Amino acid sequence: FADWFFCHGSVDDMLDAENKRMAENLATKVSRLKSLAYDIDREADDQNEYLDGMDSNFLSATGLLSGSVKRFSTMVRSGRDNRRLLCYVSMGLVLVFFLLYYLVSRIQR
Repeated sequence: FADWFFCHGSVDDMLDAENKRMAENLATKVSRLKSLAYDIDREADDQNEYLDGMDSNFLSATGLLSGSVKRFSTMVRSGRDNRRLLCYVSMGLVLVFFLLYYLVSRIQR
């Protein structure tokens, strides 16, 4: 009976030590997951702030573009002198574009 008691006692001690080791392992994993969840939450908040900033930038760009389109439309609808000026400006922009294209292609060679 004494042998059985000592044997049974040592099995209980081994199981208790194994449970403690597994509980510590689980606590470590839970702590790691908690840290990871916190990092994900912080990154999501940062990305939301970034997207909010982009939204306001797009709204201001949209306002600028719509104002430019309105001014352009007004200029096109107005008299013949403005149309001639618009034609010259357009041709000048096309020429500048081709000149820049030519210069960049020469530099890359």
